[in-house]
Amino acid sequence: MKEQTRAYCEEFIENRDAVKQEFSLENGMTYLACAAVYAAENKRVGETDLKNAKALLKKNVGLFSNFRGTAKMPIISMLAVSENPEQVLEDALMIYGMLKKKLHASEYLAYAAITVARLAKAEEYENIVLRTEKIYNGLKAEHPFLTSKEDDAMCVLMAMSEKADDALIAETENCYCKLKGQIAPSNPTLSLACVLALYDGPSERKCERTVAFYEALRDAGCKYGKGYELPTLGVLAMSEGNAEELVADVVEIDKWLAGQKGFGVLGSVNKKQRLMYAGLLAQKEAPGASTMQATAVNGTISMLIAQQIAMCAAIAAGTAAAASAASN
Repeated sequence: MKEQTRAYCEEFIENRDAVKQEFSLENGMTYLACAAVYAAENKRVGETDLKNAKALLKKNVGLFSNFRGTAKMPIISMLAVSENPEQVLEDALMIYGMLKKKLHASEYLAYAAITVARLAKAEEYENIVLRTEKIYNGLKAEHPFLTSKEDDAMCVLMAMSEKADDALIAETENCYCKLKGQIAPSNPTLSLACVLALYDGPSERKCERTVAFYEALRDAGCKYGKGYELPTLGVLAMSEGNAEELVADVVEIDKWLAGQKGFGVLGSVNKKQRLMYAGLLAQKEAPGASTMQATAVNGTISMLIAQQIAMCAAIAAGTAAAASAASN
């Protein structure tokens, strides 16, 4: 493994462990989602920052708010890495109030709101909300049974793109039709198509590159997950540079992670989830991975997508754990 890649992977694990030390009794995917927040910012976990962010959230948000549900820890991490967490939280709560009038009140929407608060200007909030509603309704019209609250956060990211709403909706549908049945069931395929729609280039080429990347990983003995992990595959496939080298990097990082606590046979993260994080870590180091023409987020969209998928995975894991506990 390249020295720089190893250093980045080690820092990721250190951040996961630091969050775990501060917040106990959470599932493994939640700790990793928090580490992904820090990875996107190239920062290390600061114990004081986390404690202050936790206290800030508790002071300003009610116990039953979606900001303090299964997305609580990633949200705390996002506040902790912010330069002005008080203002970010205030704006996020306002944006969330605007969004939930248009979509669904959920942990996904809470996380999306804080993303907008951190990256957009105040004068852009209303337009982003209106665009999110239009994009969501456009996807819903095409796929009424597939589009749900789990897609809210992705629609928000799409609404922050410089691409026109109708173009995003049309490109998502183009990519979905080309990918349907090739890798995964319909729902994850739609999420993957949303990711690919954010990137420039012909839809056929983007889809072919994604399928080829999936097959290359499979041939290397790494079967990529076909659930919520799938959208991150699109980020990997759209990374610039040599695809064969990137596949080799993912495989190498996956093997390294398998030897780390929490990722092995008795760990809380399964093989498919581990591979998703190997992809996230490899994508961070890929040439040109942090650039995309059609976005207002200026070079952070790839990591944002990967970070968001990590958050969605944590919410899904937390929700499943809560349901299991309630049934016992």
